[in-house]
Amino acid sequence: MARKTPSRPAPPRGEGATPASERIRARIRKSRERYHANDNIAKFIEPGELEELQDEVAAKMRRVLESLVIDTESDHNTQDTARRVAKMYLTEVFRGRYVAEPPVTEFPNVERLNELMIVGPITVRSACSHHLCPIIGKVWIGVMPNEHSNLIGLSKYARLCDWVMSRPQIQEEAVTRLADLLQSKMQPDGLAVVMEADHFCMQWRGVKDPDARMMNSVMRGSFLKDPNLRREFLALLQRKNA
Repeated sequence: MARKTPSRPAPPRGEGATPASERIRARIRKSRERYHANDNIAKFIEPGELEELQDEVAAKMRRVLESLVIDTESDHNTQDTARRVAKMYLTEVFRGRYVAEPPVTEFPNVERLNELMIVGPITVRSACSHHLCPIIGKVWIGVMPNEHSNLIGLSKYARLCDWVMSRPQIQEEAVTRLADLLQSKMQPDGLAVVMEADHFCMQWRGVKDPDARMMNSVMRGSFLKDPNLRREFLALLQRKNA
C-alpha cells in the first residue's frame, strides 16, 4: 500500500514568515500592474495583512530612529513613536492607497438639470511624494450635467476627494486623478476641478517661504470648449473667496 504523503501546514505568519509587504508586492508584480506612491493597491491586500504591514512598518521605523541617533529606550517621548508613525501612514495620511474606493450612490438626473453646479471648498490633505511633507488645501468642483448624467450626493464629493488625496503624490497628478474619477462617475457635459494648497516642502524646508501656495486646475468637456462657462465658474470662485 502506498504511503500517504502528509499535507504541508500553511506557512506561519509570525517570526520567519515572508513579510506582508513582500507577499503583496509579489501579487502586484504578477498582475503586471503599477504600485507607484499614488496608486491604490487595496485589491492586492488580503484580510489581516494591513495589521501585519503596520507591525512591519513600525519595526523599520524604529531602525530609522536608531539611525537618526534617537534614544527611543530612555526617551519617554519617542518610545512609542515608531508604532504611532506606522499607524498614521497606513490608516490616515496614506489611507487612500490601502483601502477600496468608498461606496458612492449615484442617481439619475430625473429633473434633467443642465445648469452649472459648484461644490466646495472641500478641505483636502495629502503629502508630497518627494519629501513626504504635508500638502493641505481646498478643492472646488464645477459640474455641467446633462439629462443622462449620474448625480452624487454632496458628502460623496468629500469622500472621493479624501480617498484620492490621502496618498503621497504631486498636486498636478492628484487633481487629474480626481477629475478622472468624477468624470467616470457622473459622465457630465463638463467638469472642472480647481485646487489651491500649501506645500510644507516649501514652508518647512528648502526656501522656507511661508506664503508659497500652488493653484492648478483641470477642465473637461464644455469647461474646456466654452470660454464663457469657464469664466463664469472662475468668477464665482473668485467672488466666493473675495
